Amino acid sequence: MKAKAVHKLGDEELAIEVDNLRKKLFELKTQGVTEKIQDTSQYDKIRKDVARLLTEQTVRSKAVKA
Repeated sequence: MKAKAVHKLGDEELAIEVDNLRKKLFELKTQGVTEKIQDTSQYDKIRKDVARLLTEQTVRSKAVKA
């Protein structure tokens, strides 16, 4: 997910997307324990996407307070 796409999302959509990505990361980790994962770079990609979304949420909350 690119930063431009994150900027276009609404506040509720950001929260939903964070939840979805966290669930996906959890499922990926459980798959790693039970079976072999072919593309291990997915861990980093999902974690970075979650960080982007959380950063955008923080920026928006600070803008509202100011």
